[in-house]
Amino acid sequence: MGPSAGRIGTAKGLPVLVPAMKQAIVARTDIGMGQGKLAAQVAHASLSAYEKADSQLQRQWKQGGQKKVVLQGESERQLHELSEIADRDGIPNAIIRDAGHTQLEPGTVTALAVGPAADDRVDSVTGELSLF
Repeated sequence: MGPSAGRIGTAKGLPVLVPAMKQAIVARTDIGMGQGKLAAQVAHASLSAYEKADSQLQRQWKQGGQKKVVLQGESERQLHELSEIADRDGIPNAIIRDAGHTQLEPGTVTALAVGPAADDRVDSVTGELSLF
């Protein structure tokens, strides 16, 4: 098995291949978030998308180590476009808007999380983006 082939799990006592899963968080680079703000927005996005996933996806992702990647997003428009692709493909996702208590104006879109889902499904939405 390759690095993204998955792992062996069980269903009804029988061995099954569980696909490798991940979550990609796309954070905007064009709004000048400080490191702490960036970390908080990524955490908000991760949890929000996780909560939108069904219980089976949640369980598989947790059992697989909750793999995440943080990627560079260039604009609010890009995050909305990626979210629309994820919606169309039935992949849990969440766009985060800042409350505006510190560095940013209220309602500023800061991040998008895509997944948890199978690696290839997440990659179909975010695979062209660079690591943060």
